[in-house]
Amino acid sequence: MSETTHDGGVAVSAPPSPDEGLTAAQLAAKYGLAVSGARPPLREYVRQLWGRRHFILAFSSAKLTAQYSQAKLGQLWQVATPLLNAAVYFAIFGLILDAGRGMDKDVYIPFLVTGVFVFTFTQSSVMSGVRAISGNLGLVRALHFPRASLPISFALQQLQQLMYSMIVLFAVAIGFGSYPDASWALIVPVLVLQFLFNSGLALVFARAGAKTPDLAQLMPFVMRTWMYASGVMFSIPVFLADKPQWIANVLQWNPAAIYMDLMRFALIDKYGSENLPDHVWAVACGWALLFAVGGFVYFWKAEERYGRG
Repeated sequence: MSETTHDGGVAVSAPPSPDEGLTAAQLAAKYGLAVSGARPPLREYVRQLWGRRHFILAFSSAKLTAQYSQAKLGQLWQVATPLLNAAVYFAIFGLILDAGRGMDKDVYIPFLVTGVFVFTFTQSSVMSGVRAISGNLGLVRALHFPRASLPISFALQQLQQLMYSMIVLFAVAIGFGSYPDASWALIVPVLVLQFLFNSGLALVFARAGAKTPDLAQLMPFVMRTWMYASGVMFSIPVFLADKPQWIANVLQWNPAAIYMDLMRFALIDKYGSENLPDHVWAVACGWALLFAVGGFVYFWKAEERYGRG
């Protein structure tokens, strides 16, 4: 295209751009551009997460090693901390308040230690999950990876820590007359189900904590209430024998109590099936699947918002 100027010359104007009139979305589609950090489809997200499995394992192991690196006793605190908690609870609830009523001491002590160790697994997974995003913003903003890697790695860290504690738990059980037998094989499926449940719960609270960092200050009170309602220090059916049955059922069917009771049933000879609620394995599987799948999808839906502002 040309036109004559006032001095008789001919000016040639630039041809119109082929992109003229296109919207931003049309331009992005034309040149194959995508939003940085956009949420991928769920199937692709799962594939990416599986591709980061080595990072998840290495990150959880590194966090576990660094957790007590400044303490003189080092990794021994992984066992000593829940064991000291169990000793305190036994002194208060076992000796002073007689929370072990209806149970011999050779049953109550492993009952209590098992409850403390198993609940600590869930409690620590939740507390780590709350800070998984908000406490690692530098990593989240610097690198592109599935953000679900962080809360899952923290839940895996707590599972690794529980493995150390299980050595002490086995020693306590044997010391009070519960020797290894076929029921101990149930420990593996119990831990798998609880890990799935804890991971899902960590994902839920990771998303909540990313939006509301102050949630980390509230959660210790929530977890303490949950602990007292889950029968960590006492038998729910015995303590609520004079209450309406539905109250005991609700408390026994809460997931923390379910996994504790299944672990006690597996480890302690004199803790029989009469102490378990009806359909306990079905309920345990239901809680694990509900939170593992539901928590994962809930976290994935906010993937593109993590670390932005």
